[in-house]
Amino acid sequence: MAAQIKALGLVFNVVSEGSISQTGGMLIGAGSVLIYTLFGGMWSVAITDFIQMIIIVVGMLYIGGEMTVQTGGVGVVLEHAAAAGQFSNFWPDLNLASILGFVAALCTMMLGSIPQQDVFQRITSSKNVNIAVQAALLGGVLYFIFAFVPLYLAYSATIISPDLVKQYLDTDPQMILPKLILNHAPLIAQVMFFGALLSAIKSCASATLLAPSVTFAENIVRSFFKHLSDKDLLKVMRITVFCFAVVVTFFAINSHLSIFKMVENAYKVTLVAAFVPLAFGVYWSKANSLGGLLAVVGGLTVWISCEALATQAILPPLN
Repeated sequence: MAAQIKALGLVFNVVSEGSISQTGGMLIGAGSVLIYTLFGGMWSVAITDFIQMIIIVVGMLYIGGEMTVQTGGVGVVLEHAAAAGQFSNFWPDLNLASILGFVAALCTMMLGSIPQQDVFQRITSSKNVNIAVQAALLGGVLYFIFAFVPLYLAYSATIISPDLVKQYLDTDPQMILPKLILNHAPLIAQVMFFGALLSAIKSCASATLLAPSVTFAENIVRSFFKHLSDKDLLKVMRITVFCFAVVVTFFAINSHLSIFKMVENAYKVTLVAAFVPLAFGVYWSKANSLGGLLAVVGGLTVWISCEALATQAILPPLN
């Protein structure tokens, strides 16, 4: 959630050409997401996600076409990437440290994303099992396909504006793509791109804001106050949503990590704490609550200890 807030701040700052500070943009973005999530709940998240996904797909395809015209074609970009060794650079060097680092990154982004609360939020909100399964599979496939579009756009910058890439690559690489669009795309393309970008961020932010808040109210608060009425539980959820939004906004404003690093760190937590109890809970008939709790505590304890004591070890702490 903090990563999404930081991304909103970045977008408002870039689009306003610095008139809105990143901190101000974070406050505006967090406030707008909080309002419709707080009062609309999952229904507002579902409706806005549906509309925002359409904007994302149309916007990304449109801006992809605009950038393709400027680069001379998709083939030109692919040939340039191949000549620069970008495809061969995907695989790690043949040494233990590189291989373990590669495996750690794969585990973090693939396995660490499985126990995310917003994934279960969408699954459990589905009308029936078939819709949950089909929507999850279709969403995953589309997500995988469209993830290549921003990668393609970002690499196109090396052809369209190599000086821009050189300027931001070592200092703030997350600025390359938005600056490319502002400097080299027509106004309608800018509107489509930043509209799609805001839609993507808000779609993710609303879900990640609602999911932990509802989980806390349902699984923790309700276990202590078993006679809470639905109306009272709704109040607890709304208070939790508000408090959680304040906390993550404060964290986002004061964090010096990049957006990617914040997301990666969030996936590390779920990888070491939630993936094992989830997998064994689903597939092992002898799994129980105590075993799950010990797996969570044990995974977190070992990981945090390794992060503190052996950050530069050949075996990454999350492994």
